[in-house]
Amino acid sequence: MEHTRRNKIVDLLKSKEIGSEVLVKGWVRSKRGNKNVNFIALNDGSVIHTIQVVAEVSNFQEETLKLVTTGSCIAVKGILVESVGQGQSVEIQARGIEVYGSADAESYPLQKKGHSLEFLREIAHLRPRTNTFGAVLRVRHAMAFAIHKYFNDHGFYYLHAPIITGSDAEGAGAMFRVTTLDDKNPPMLPDGHVDYAQDFFGKETKLTVSGQLEAELGAMALGLVYTFGPTFRAENSNTPRHLAEFWMIEPEMAFYDIHDDMDLAEDFLKYLIRYALDNCIDDLEFLNKMYDTELIARLHQVVDDKFERLSYTEAVTILKASGQQWEFPVDWGTDLQAEHERYLVEKHFGKPVILTGYPKDIKAFYMKMNEDGKTVRAMDVLFPKIGEIIGGSQREENLEALLKRIHEMNIPEKDVWWYLDTRRFGTAPHAGFGLGFERLILFVTGMSNIRDVIPFPRTPKNAEF
Repeated sequence: MEHTRRNKIVDLLKSKEIGSEVLVKGWVRSKRGNKNVNFIALNDGSVIHTIQVVAEVSNFQEETLKLVTTGSCIAVKGILVESVGQGQSVEIQARGIEVYGSADAESYPLQKKGHSLEFLREIAHLRPRTNTFGAVLRVRHAMAFAIHKYFNDHGFYYLHAPIITGSDAEGAGAMFRVTTLDDKNPPMLPDGHVDYAQDFFGKETKLTVSGQLEAELGAMALGLVYTFGPTFRAENSNTPRHLAEFWMIEPEMAFYDIHDDMDLAEDFLKYLIRYALDNCIDDLEFLNKMYDTELIARLHQVVDDKFERLSYTEAVTILKASGQQWEFPVDWGTDLQAEHERYLVEKHFGKPVILTGYPKDIKAFYMKMNEDGKTVRAMDVLFPKIGEIIGGSQREENLEALLKRIHEMNIPEKDVWWYLDTRRFGTAPHAGFGLGFERLILFVTGMSNIRDVIPFPRTPKNAEF
């Protein structure tokens, strides 16, 4: 087939140029027909819908049509015509077919429809070809683009935080080690510890759990910055909410207080969801039909409703008075669990909630203390079905106060000397938050397992591809 510009299916399905010659290339979703005519459903990834290709058997060699099976990749040259069938306005009358790659019907895993999501996770290298994962990946792309567009349009600068780090930003503990030392015979110190001075970086290094601390450094010069990159947690957790490798968006803003922080988080989330509704409706309608019939209504509700704002203390009072039986008992000073967060959002308020004023003992060292000496200026945004989707705070800009918290939490000063320098030299009030990208995609797509909203999930005992 001679070189001709390829037509994307997403454009052809909207085309009014009936009678024009077109060239489509894609993967066969299904083929049916009889001895006279074959009907081929073709998809090229540009849209969730297929386009129907009508191939008169007499116009093609028998061997060519035999190779056109579910999963095969073909190019079709033909004429765009009005469709006489249901479900599409146009179809292609095929004049020529070239088979790029066949797919054996006996061994192709996606030959049949209706595979479970669990099965598809076992063939993550092929699952993007399904309607479900094509939809999820297109939505994921749209959300990534919208994130960059929002921040660019609001005067933020994209800061690339390091993936390899010598600090544990969250005090999370469970981090992946990065080393070039001999794993069987590493150099040892007399006290029995590994001598990391002989390692590549001259110290122990790990994969980052957060770009926040580095973002704070950028905000102290550029004013408004954000990071957007992969982060890592070595937690041996097999829940539908945990990944070992996931993506985080972390804006950091000089001269923002906790109220500015909440305003930005609410505006940001509404913008992203509005963008999905405006630009991904075909995929959202498919996901709404197949996985969550309340998805689109829930997305509209988040865009339309003003988020409820209240303190952690008020939330605990509501939860204790609810009469609910909790799996995790709630009392002032305990960290709220997903069941508590979802009750507040789904049952009590019926809208997204922003909680503030958390007890200092359940939050990180860098959060600014309130005047009561017991709580910090933290804020968590809670969403239906998800629970916490954003966590943030006003940061402690006062050196003495920050040093006090670091000592209380037994964090060695030598590990965060560079962070403390921002409080020594031209400190400024500032705030920020973190949005887990996969949690956002879970919410926007209505999927229920976080492994189904990232192309190649990294979980315990799973790093195949």
